[in-house]
Amino acid sequence: MKHENTAMLSVGFAFCGSFCTIKSATEAMKNLLDTYRVTPIFSEAVQHTDTRFGKAETIMQEIESLCGRPAIKSIVEAERIGPEKLFDLLIIAPCTGNTLAKLSLGIIDATVPMAAKAHLRNARPLLIAPASNDALSVGLRHIGALTMRKNVFFVPFGQDDPFTKPTSLIADFSRIPNAVLSALNKEQLQPMLLGH
Repeated sequence: MKHENTAMLSVGFAFCGSFCTIKSATEAMKNLLDTYRVTPIFSEAVQHTDTRFGKAETIMQEIESLCGRPAIKSIVEAERIGPEKLFDLLIIAPCTGNTLAKLSLGIIDATVPMAAKAHLRNARPLLIAPASNDALSVGLRHIGALTMRKNVFFVPFGQDDPFTKPTSLIADFSRIPNAVLSALNKEQLQPMLLGH
């Protein structure tokens, strides 16, 4: 079911420090720009960590340029999301195991968890695209807990390398646009678990 008046909707797109998947998440974000007003949000790891996948400043500048607006980069800025009702939908992609755990346990000590908390207080959809090497071990309980939370939805995910990294899960970022439409309608895009 297609959500109506999507051109008027505002979307927050939060990037966490699964650095090997930021490029895929950015490509998925590009597919939203013609339909939604997208504001980027950067975790502290994304803001301050240079890796073999790119320099932090370069990554942030590219994403901000694509969106045409400055990113949310602090707890103070993220807190405004709630009272000002900034977004119709918030996406966390990639969402690391660290952030999954914080969301599950209610630990609000960083920019992205605060963005999620502030957004959810308005009973608006939160869409999570997990990318974690330990999602099928210590992280699985956090995914399970979040699937039971009202207004929390997942981008369909599966094992990305089941024989070399048997506990690793990653979302199919190409499904983000369809997952956004489903979440806006308060529905989980199915199937949520992807096979090989």
